Amino acid sequence: DPLNVLLIIVDDLRPSLGCYGNKLIRSPNIDQLASRSLLFQNAFAQQAVCAPSRVSFLTGRRPDTTRLYDFNSYWRVHAGNFSTIPQYFKENGYVTMSVGKVFHPGISSNHSDDSPYSWSVPPYHPSSEKYENTKTCRGPDGELHANLLCPVDVVDVPEGTLPDKQSTEQAIQLLGKMKTSASPFFLAVGYHKPHIPFRYPKEFQKLYPLENVSLAPDPQVPTGLPLVAYNPWMDLRQREDIQALNLSVPYGPIPFQRKIRQSYFACVSYLDTQVGRLLSALDDLQLASSTIVAFTSDHGWALGEHGEWAKYSNFDVTTRVPLMFYVPGRTAPLPVEGEKFFPYLDPFDSVSEVPEPGRQTGDLVELLSLFPTLAGLAGLRVPPRCPIPSFHMELCREGRNLLKLFEDHGEEEEPHVRSNPRELVAYSQYPRPADSPQWNSDKPSLEDIKVMGYSIRTVDYRYTVWVGFNPQEFLANFSDIHAGELYFVASDPLQDHNVYNDSQGGTLPQSFMP
Repeated sequence: DPLNVLLIIVDDLRPSLGCYGNKLIRSPNIDQLASRSLLFQNAFAQQAVCAPSRVSFLTGRRPDTTRLYDFNSYWRVHAGNFSTIPQYFKENGYVTMSVGKVFHPGISSNHSDDSPYSWSVPPYHPSSEKYENTKTCRGPDGELHANLLCPVDVVDVPEGTLPDKQSTEQAIQLLGKMKTSASPFFLAVGYHKPHIPFRYPKEFQKLYPLENVSLAPDPQVPTGLPLVAYNPWMDLRQREDIQALNLSVPYGPIPFQRKIRQSYFACVSYLDTQVGRLLSALDDLQLASSTIVAFTSDHGWALGEHGEWAKYSNFDVTTRVPLMFYVPGRTAPLPVEGEKFFPYLDPFDSVSEVPEPGRQTGDLVELLSLFPTLAGLAGLRVPPRCPIPSFHMELCREGRNLLKLFEDHGEEEEPHVRSNPRELVAYSQYPRPADSPQWNSDKPSLEDIKVMGYSIRTVDYRYTVWVGFNPQEFLANFSDIHAGELYFVASDPLQDHNVYNDSQGGTLPQSFMP
């Protein structure tokens, strides 16, 4: 029988999880999923901002193909009528359903989450989502504010609930309906947290006493960082509690950094409870033995590293994402009847330990690989590689198919021979309106883009070149180099010491050559 698919997409989640070695974070349910999955240690998004990243991995095309670098165009009109992952499953007999933030809402998904192409039923959005950016945070003055830090008493907020709680409840209802369906299902569930504002049930703050929360290991703006590479985190500055500080633009610095990190981590644990309830329901409905579970994020988020508090860059901290796939009978034995495979784990339970990790791979991979890999794991034909250019092709992929990494070679055997090492490169990019930080440096509109930072990450280094970009022609000019960055992974894992100018910066690595 065909396998169902449950795709969980989280907003702004970096790999700050127990299963990725972070000993502070309480994420027992995601860690439990990881223990039964193939976990990717080095997975990277193609652009560290919501709409471009989601359209990229849901179509399997790079931002230079979708031509979406901002929030203001729909790829089917603006670039090409590219198929999406859920559309491909729908065309192959699956009932496809969307809950929460899967596509970015608005113009970039045609104000419809790409309906009716991608979904069999109208996508669900939680009713309490509309309060996310309103004045619902009780301040020290007793008044309500639109703050960055927003731990709440859930009974006091409008509707007495939060968006991610509603999404979990809706997803569980849909799983219940699909249990008796003759058709296989593809259910995508998009969670909002830990996206700002950090609005979460206040009890989760107790998991992270401030004395246990450290600052970022590199909280200063690196001295060798080109001005074009820095982003001034303007969206944070618009929150009332940050606005009141009257911080200098563009560099800050920002006070109460531990409190910001505490709230981000609390949001991660709150998210973990929602993932736990969803997976526990999958278990209770006896669907764990017939459902692939994929878990990832659209991009990371800087928590003070390099003096930044946002995504909007090419650094590892904003482009690296968690990525794991549970495949019944493949990444873990099939559950025995009556066995709880994903029992709910309470992050407040102090005795719960991080489960033994399952299989892991250090291979560098891109989120683009989600499309061919999910298709292959479900037994569908893997879409062909895209030609260059591919604007005319509705169905093709620009990402590598990761299916080979799921083959169990046994401990006795030699590790499988790698394909061309040049394939083990992750590409990311980020646009800028100018060579120095501007009010719109974080999220420039297409017509304002003057510079594009193209970045390659290998096992040894991250190399970024900032080049002139023509937004009318969608053309980068690699002979017009504005700045460069080069960081060596072994000696500079946090990417603080730019040695681009010490190297022969004028020559591009072979990977950039057309």
